[in-house]
Amino acid sequence: MRFFKERNKQAMKRFLAWIFAMLLAINASACGGQTLEPSDAEGEDGEEKQEEVNIALWTYPVGNWGESTTVANLLGKFNNQYPNIHVSVKHLQYSDGDSLIEEAIAKGEAPDLVFEGPERLVAHWGEEGLMADLSDLWEKEPSSKIYDVVRNACQHRGGAYYEYPICMNTHCMAINYEMFQEAGALQYINEESHTWTTDGFVKAVQALVEHGQSQVGAVYCKGQGGDQGTRGLVNNLYGGRFTDSGHTVYAVDSKENIKALELLYGLEGIRFDPKLEGADEISQFISGDLAMAFCWNGALEISQTIAHPKRDFDIFPMAFPTEGAEPVLQGGIWGFGVFDNGDATKVEAAKTLISFMAMEDEPYKRAVLASTNWPVRDIGDIYVNDALMTEYGIFNQYQGDYYQVTPGWTKARTAWWEMLQKVGKGMKPGQAVKEFSEAVGKGTD
Repeated sequence: MRFFKERNKQAMKRFLAWIFAMLLAINASACGGQTLEPSDAEGEDGEEKQEEVNIALWTYPVGNWGESTTVANLLGKFNNQYPNIHVSVKHLQYSDGDSLIEEAIAKGEAPDLVFEGPERLVAHWGEEGLMADLSDLWEKEPSSKIYDVVRNACQHRGGAYYEYPICMNTHCMAINYEMFQEAGALQYINEESHTWTTDGFVKAVQALVEHGQSQVGAVYCKGQGGDQGTRGLVNNLYGGRFTDSGHTVYAVDSKENIKALELLYGLEGIRFDPKLEGADEISQFISGDLAMAFCWNGALEISQTIAHPKRDFDIFPMAFPTEGAEPVLQGGIWGFGVFDNGDATKVEAAKTLISFMAMEDEPYKRAVLASTNWPVRDIGDIYVNDALMTEYGIFNQYQGDYYQVTPGWTKARTAWWEMLQKVGKGMKPGQAVKEFSEAVGKGTD
């Protein structure tokens, strides 16, 4: 099969690397805790030992930042240089991570650091005035080398920076290559550019149905999990947008988006499913029940290959179909935000950790590799001779603006999947997008 064996080999190499990382982490755990200045502990000359600081880091499952051994290894390197800053780690899942942090905030026990994206750190908790301003970090090098789209996403409209980024990715979709091949549907995709037209998408779905694949794709809408996929699908089909270019209001109620929803609802082989979230759709795609997945990226292929080594088909990543223009894909940005819990010492300790992970070359490269994503600044090709990551790297050129920082983002995400449910139940798309706009108002919470 096309790249299947080589790409599986690449994923398994990463798995072995993670096993090695676990052994390093066990060894690193003996190095003690962590300090605001490197190695100022009391020595033979009687120098005063630095005060110990305890901070809490909560991480969402971004690549292998969701794995305890990987994070322990990264922190072990930090420990060697800052032995008096003690970092406890809590690993979150997207299914309940937000609620756990909200509960902690309500109790006055918010973590000191969170590893996630601007939609939470900037547009949500930053908008609520809960985050510490990281502008002083942005004034230091190599901050000037961070890509503009990333910088803009990390800055609150009030001017403060509530996130310092580590990595980025571009969300795409994927198809079952063998299933497309058997149905004669490969003629409708451009294998070199990984793109296709809206007309090609329709013809491919029809070819798969005629070949006997009744479930080609699912517009999942149980909740917000993986909603970047359904937004990317709907917005790209006819050139619609989710927000205006200035990220001030939501632009879902447009003739382009209405036309896209009408197409999907009426297309045999595509179903609106209120029982599925993104993770459920991925499971059905991996099991061969679906011919395509709208919730996808390179990190997912790595993790799914490791979780399902006996998968018998090749995954071929694709941009979302468009009417002819270049696709506009939603990017993901992940990094650190610091909750301002009223303790200046802890805030400074958290910034010290960020400086180490994001600004020092070798720790930064390790942090990015752990994410299985791409750097937010040019540090050269860190995936040399990696066929899988090279293949997914093609989508970075299609990355659009980061609109997830639009005011009212939390409300808009809920209104989006509720709107899809309404369309799936038979509501006219024009009425459904109108109700979406009424629910989000002018983009303010």
